[in-house]
Amino acid sequence: MHPASVGFQCPEEIAEARRTVRQPKRTTGLQVAGRRWGTVTVTLVALNVAVAIATAGSAISVGNSPLRTFSSPLQSALLTAPVLVDDGQWWRVVTSAFTHASLVHLALNMLALLLFGSELERMMGKARYLTVYLVAALGGAAALQLFGAYLGGVVGASGAIYGLLGAFGVVLVRQKQDLRGLLTLLAINLVISFLPGVSLLGHLGGLVTGAAAAAILLWARRRTALAVGGVALLVVVLLVLVFGGLR
Repeated sequence: MHPASVGFQCPEEIAEARRTVRQPKRTTGLQVAGRRWGTVTVTLVALNVAVAIATAGSAISVGNSPLRTFSSPLQSALLTAPVLVDDGQWWRVVTSAFTHASLVHLALNMLALLLFGSELERMMGKARYLTVYLVAALGGAAALQLFGAYLGGVVGASGAIYGLLGAFGVVLVRQKQDLRGLLTLLAINLVISFLPGVSLLGHLGGLVTGAAAAAILLWARRRTALAVGGVALLVVVLLVLVFGGLR
């Protein structure tokens, strides 16, 4: 027998009581971050950081400091440019959206992704949010392929993030909320997009296609077939623009 607060308990009673008590679940840092920022957003950040670590290692191998630049053979293999995509190197459309030029470039984009992406993931849901992100990344590549006439490479998640801003605007319109704050933020960022070394085409392409994808998904509501069909049609158009040689 074991002494209790009132009287005594036998070992069998103690064991039975313990079996009915819910044990605390152990959680990892990633699970906590997923609950705070959204599972999809955290996964996207992790992918970008993983590529950044790889390109930083490649930069070190050729004598560059990763604190200043990620310029390296690996970065050159992942970036995108019209002439390279035309040459059949299709993977660059995807890989360039997860590659960054420097630590500062990465930090700014990931901060924006956490701030806007986590809120949009909460508002739209995981599947629709991820769809907007990927379609916007493809839209940035399509704009570059259509209108870009230079040989310099382009990297960064900015096109996809601008797509999230476009989707945010669509959500606010649908909810009949004030757009002035978002429009001011967009105006400031578009001015920044004209600075040397910044891809205005990628930003505009992502912004427009992200808004278009969000409009399709929100307009379709729970009509899954309509949502899938609308987004699929948009993706096909973008793929034709990227790989169809329409330049």
